[in-house]
Amino acid sequence: MKAIKTAALFTGMMTLASTAFASGGATHSGLLVWSFLGFCGLIVAFQMVPALMVLVGMFKGITSREAIVRNSAS
Repeated sequence: MKAIKTAALFTGMMTLASTAFASGGATHSGLLVWSFLGFCGLIVAFQMVPALMVLVGMFKGITSREAIVRNSAS
């Protein structure tokens, strides 16, 4: 009976103590986190270069003189 009482007391104490560890407080991101975020930013930046080139090409194609003449003739 004493073992059950001790086990119940231990379980209750650990349950109450576990909520204290749930609050992490202020955490500081390490070097690996910042390098990963920087790598993701580089991917986004390098994907914008081809997208802008395609956008400029489409704009030039739409506003070029030959495209305007070709579309008005048909």
